[in-house]
Amino acid sequence: MPILPDLTICDQEPIHIPGSIQPHGMMLVCDAQELCVRQVAGAVEERLGAPHWRNAALGDLIGEHLRKRVRALGQAGAPGGFLGQLMTEEGELLDVSAHFSDATIIVELETAMRAENLDSILLDELATASGGFERCASLSALCDKGAAEFRKLTGFDRVMVYQFLDDGAGCVVAESRRENMQTFLHHHFPASDIPVQARALYLRNPIRVIPDISYVPAVLRPSDPASAAIDLSDSSLRSVSPVHIQYLHNMGVRASASISIVKDGVLWGLVACHNETPRTLAYDVRAACRALAGSLARQLKAKEEAEGYRQRIRLRGFEDDIIALLSREGFLNDVLSQHLEEITRMMGSDGLAILRLDELIMHGTTPGEPAVRDFSKWYLARDADPVFSTEQLSALYSPAFGFQAQASGVLAVTLSADEPWLLMWFRVEQIETVNWAGNPHKARELQPGEMLTPRASFESWRETVRGRSTRWTMAEIEAASRLRTALLEVQQNRQVRELNRQLTRTLQDKDTLLQQKEFLIGEVNHRVQNSLQLVASYLSLQSRSSDDPNLQSALGEARKRLSAVALVHRRLYRGDQIGVVDLARYIEELCADTFSFKGKDWNQHLNLELAPVLVSTDRAVTLGLILTELMINANKHAYGGQEGPIAVELLEDRTHLQLIVSDRGSGKLATDGGFGSRMVEGLVRQIGGELTYSDNAPGLRTTLKLQIQSGAVG
Repeated sequence: MPILPDLTICDQEPIHIPGSIQPHGMMLVCDAQELCVRQVAGAVEERLGAPHWRNAALGDLIGEHLRKRVRALGQAGAPGGFLGQLMTEEGELLDVSAHFSDATIIVELETAMRAENLDSILLDELATASGGFERCASLSALCDKGAAEFRKLTGFDRVMVYQFLDDGAGCVVAESRRENMQTFLHHHFPASDIPVQARALYLRNPIRVIPDISYVPAVLRPSDPASAAIDLSDSSLRSVSPVHIQYLHNMGVRASASISIVKDGVLWGLVACHNETPRTLAYDVRAACRALAGSLARQLKAKEEAEGYRQRIRLRGFEDDIIALLSREGFLNDVLSQHLEEITRMMGSDGLAILRLDELIMHGTTPGEPAVRDFSKWYLARDADPVFSTEQLSALYSPAFGFQAQASGVLAVTLSADEPWLLMWFRVEQIETVNWAGNPHKARELQPGEMLTPRASFESWRETVRGRSTRWTMAEIEAASRLRTALLEVQQNRQVRELNRQLTRTLQDKDTLLQQKEFLIGEVNHRVQNSLQLVASYLSLQSRSSDDPNLQSALGEARKRLSAVALVHRRLYRGDQIGVVDLARYIEELCADTFSFKGKDWNQHLNLELAPVLVSTDRAVTLGLILTELMINANKHAYGGQEGPIAVELLEDRTHLQLIVSDRGSGKLATDGGFGSRMVEGLVRQIGGELTYSDNAPGLRTTLKLQIQSGAVG
């Protein structure tokens, strides 16, 4: 014999197509196009005086003015609504409503209330109740107020505000009842008591009334296999599941009403109304209940948002304080260990653990060190989101059963999975006693041929729930995520600042070295200039003391070359000429200074066409000496020491440069093998260049070609 632990079989019951209605009302099923009555349910013949209703025009049964409103609903595309009231020949006042179901229109008729000024009374009650909702200071007070106002509006013996929990179960969070009735306040009901499909219908059809559970269903007539498939989800008169009727009977309830509390499109809960004697709700009162449920839902949302906002403000304050502390102190890992109490208090946790590499720091109530390390390995191996939270760790991580008293809840953030680097907040176990309306775990054997029935007992049954902590709120989880982002930013900013400090020190050291180099270069330049000046002075004295013209000429040439060398050195080793120099600028200055003794007229004969080329300083020295010697030779051999046109060109072709010196003189080439010629040849070989001579027609064209060394070109 099978054992059924709960009523999950109810999830398969086709409660939306019962094929019958509750007999306190009547139903007309009409063709949506022709508006002809095809089926009926209830005492249509007696109450409407329509014995020949089949295929009759809808207007013949409910009047032409209501038929036009039905047609208007179809033309407007509205799913349904209240049509108005109908007075029968027997003097009965009926509320008439209609809704569409596939290709049919379903018209429902129920007894209307006769109270005078009922609308104004209901409006006053709704306004008063809504104002009371707004003045409630907390969610608990709001739910209590809601239960009281709904009981006042409906007149039922017991009214409960029933909230759905995350696991589908429900809890009575508020109750207003007659004094001698059983209380269900704070009692839990298992999810099987309200199956999934029933919850879907509560969301679709927000109010449900059962005036008397002892009713005999009124089936749709005539019997038609297709009638069993008519969807009555939106019907107020829809017949109720036999299992639910038995459920109410076992609770001692004779009449009930359920009003849905829908918040943001989600079924938050129900207002459950019970009465020990038959009782109904007229259409006007049901409409008022829907409006009041909407007002209650809006205030629930407002109160929950306000509570969440206050918590977020508190957490933001903690975040700002902690980040300010971390930002102005030392290394992040050291700073975290110095503010463990503040970080623990921020999340309302009982303990905190920080793991970085092999170092583990713990504060407050936590599992033992081996347990924390093992949990960290498990958590990192999940490769999940960087923020992890649970209030029942043992349900996900079985070793947590061993330390659930110290840490049933955990909130963890990953700062770095590679190191690893984790922050873990722990919450201790909160042992909770849950009051159930009957034992939700009790199983019984189903006897052969016995039909499934709901549990018979709703006596309070207590269950001790272990292994759970206080739940982490969404605001706390969001705060942990923001804290993680802020900590990473602090770490990155600190690293950037440290790199900037290192770079600044490096630049300062480099500046110091450059200053020392410039000082040494200046000192060397000063000494070289003095030495060259002494040698030039000595040659000048030797020339004046000799009467030999040839010796005087040789000494004069030597003095000119020394002056050129001194000029090259002076130009290159200034403070702004270190490492790499602009050869074009240097040649321009060198040409101007080398022949300045010739006077201003000499400038008229000098033509410079220089492309910007960057070369190393040592190469510039050698090129300067070669250029000086070539210009001296041109002046001496082409023009006999007099003024004459000399052109200097500097060209760059990818990896090579060309230095060209041209004259328009006699075209003579120095062939005496003197010191100048030998010096030029030696310098050209030193830099790996190639020197060629060609006819300038007239004059001589001397071209020096050499490769630009790698790294010398900027």
